[in-house]
Amino acid sequence: MKKGLFITFEGLEGAGKSTQIKKVEKHLASKGFASIVTREPGGTFIGDELRDILLDIENKDIDYKVEALFYAASRAQLVSKVIKPALQNGKFVLSDRYIDSSLAYQSYGRGLPLDLILECNKWAISDMMPDITFLLRLGAEEGLRRCQDRTADRIESESLDFHQRVENGYDELAQMYKDRYRVIDAKSDPEIVSQKIIEEIDKLLATAKVK
Repeated sequence: MKKGLFITFEGLEGAGKSTQIKKVEKHLASKGFASIVTREPGGTFIGDELRDILLDIENKDIDYKVEALFYAASRAQLVSKVIKPALQNGKFVLSDRYIDSSLAYQSYGRGLPLDLILECNKWAISDMMPDITFLLRLGAEEGLRRCQDRTADRIESESLDFHQRVENGYDELAQMYKDRYRVIDAKSDPEIVSQKIIEEIDKLLATAKVK
């Protein structure tokens, strides 16, 4: 039985997910809650091996179906070996990306059937869905601009059109899963973004009666 809370962070490249996760981890620690931070793809030895393949700029010829299956495989390993045990032990899990990334990138971005991507990933995660998902909402052009100072990986180097499709996909997902999603304007100052996220988490803590 799950005892901890599962919080995921979604958004385009450059949205500031890593920065906000660190702030949330610190906030939870100040309240006495133990948490672990993980990322996708990756978070396990096998997942990190798949991450290297998926993000390698040289692997541009990966079939979209293979790409989708690799992401699901990495996610299945992460749930089995990291997320599920942590939640059962009463820890919070803060994940930089999760199932919604596959829906946004492989379905809306790549054009693969949404229902197939959803069913494949629900099977991979054993229906372990997040308690709350923060979408750090940032336009594709601004996100790519923020990433200009680093070497782009295979996904980051995709066309603006691709990233705009992903952006639109996230907007649709936020409407589909209103109960779970919290949309935060990532164009704001990071401290303002952090404040809004922490307010939502504190509401969740109160309603979930986590001790």
